Amino acid sequence: MIKRLLIANRGEIAVRVIRACRELGIDTVAVYSDADAHAPHVLAADRAVRLGPAPPRESYLNGPALLDAARSSGADAIHPGYGFLSERTHFARACEEAGIIFVGPPSTAIDRMGSKVGARQLMEGAGVPVVPGEAPEDQSEWALAAAAARVGFPVLVKPSAGGGGIGMKVVRERDEVAEAVAQARREAQAAFGDGTLYVERLVERPRHVEVQVFADAHGNAVHLFERECSVQRRHQKMIEESPSEALSPALRARMGEAAVAAARAAGYQNAGTVEFLLEGAGDTARFYFLEMNTRLQVEHPVTEMVVGVDLVHAQLRVASGEPLPWSQASLAQRGHAIECRVYAEDPGQGFLPQAGPLLLYREPRGPGIRVDSGVVEGGEITVHYDPMIAKLIVWGETREATRRRAVEALRECYILGVRTNIPFLLTLLEHPRFIEGAIDTGFLDREGDAVRALMPADIPPAALAAAAAHAAPRATATTTRRESAGGIDPFHSLGGWRG
Repeated sequence: MIKRLLIANRGEIAVRVIRACRELGIDTVAVYSDADAHAPHVLAADRAVRLGPAPPRESYLNGPALLDAARSSGADAIHPGYGFLSERTHFARACEEAGIIFVGPPSTAIDRMGSKVGARQLMEGAGVPVVPGEAPEDQSEWALAAAAARVGFPVLVKPSAGGGGIGMKVVRERDEVAEAVAQARREAQAAFGDGTLYVERLVERPRHVEVQVFADAHGNAVHLFERECSVQRRHQKMIEESPSEALSPALRARMGEAAVAAARAAGYQNAGTVEFLLEGAGDTARFYFLEMNTRLQVEHPVTEMVVGVDLVHAQLRVASGEPLPWSQASLAQRGHAIECRVYAEDPGQGFLPQAGPLLLYREPRGPGIRVDSGVVEGGEITVHYDPMIAKLIVWGETREATRRRAVEALRECYILGVRTNIPFLLTLLEHPRFIEGAIDTGFLDREGDAVRALMPADIPPAALAAAAAHAAPRATATTTRRESAGGIDPFHSLGGWRG
């Protein structure tokens, strides 16, 4: 078993990994930038190492500094979390060459799945359905236009590298190809340093369904069922749930088998996610390989709640050379889970990221409620990193029971100091389309303005001042989460106001 683990990340995922290590008796090493010197993940670890100034390139993206921190602290393994260097082939390879265990897939698997063009070809060879498309060797505008005509309009022009929708362009007619190719190539080159493009058929109003997979070094591979991730804004997920309402048992089995075939084709080990576009619903639906995320996902708690497993425990055991702790036959879904990502952002101003001190921070509690966070009251949301405050994960016996529990839990998230997306999440969970489960990936891009218009009014300044004045003495950033969760709840005297 790994003896000492360095977590090459920050925030809630670092806290999450540290908690798993404590349960397994593994020493932990946190790393931090100057902006995170007193952050919860730093205080939770057994020891901590400074990386450098706040900018990510000088801290959490500094591979040599992370390896030096591992050596100086005596860590025999590194967990990359997600984001930052988690899917960078060069970092995984550098760990391998340094004799440090990388808690994730081999660098060769990351490399195979890092190119969307290469991954498409690999999946076709493995018999995994892919969206009809072409990736011409000739990358000229003429060749891409010819490929689009053969595929059939409308099409997507997509970068081979990267993700998050960057550089992706919809083309509905031939005379739009030239401008789309120029824009896509320019954006891809700027974002990923690679302007290679390909063309695929546009699947109108698909759902986004991903399958959790896990493989070990002993030839075992399983899937842990699906997560529905169709509630997205500009290709960024906002709410995830499991199971998906669109999958019949037969379709679920086919998608799971395809995901395992994808993992085996890539020579995959450890936790990963195979993402699919779903066209239609039930037994007659068609699904297509989209990409593979070669890491632990932000939404992994949804799977943990429904399947009853600890994915980080399994990551650490498999990385230590142990076989998978489950067989496919031993895995089953129970109940329903929903995850809401709580961000410091202002939905009324185009989801503009917010920064500032957390004057008040209270997490909801109760049966079936889990909160993964990396903040404390008195801490700071900085401009340097992703403004996620917490992930609220709720479980219930049915989807409707879970949805109602999520609504009540969000209403009991008390946050002052920065604006949050909680009013938007509440409105979204109460939207008839969400209640019906009739959501596709373009729903928020089409109707997001209408959803925002239904949000409750903001908290009046007088109410905010009263809440701050009557709150328990503000915790400092060095206070533990358990200590900061107590105290007087000022909102009991403020009626229905929520942050």
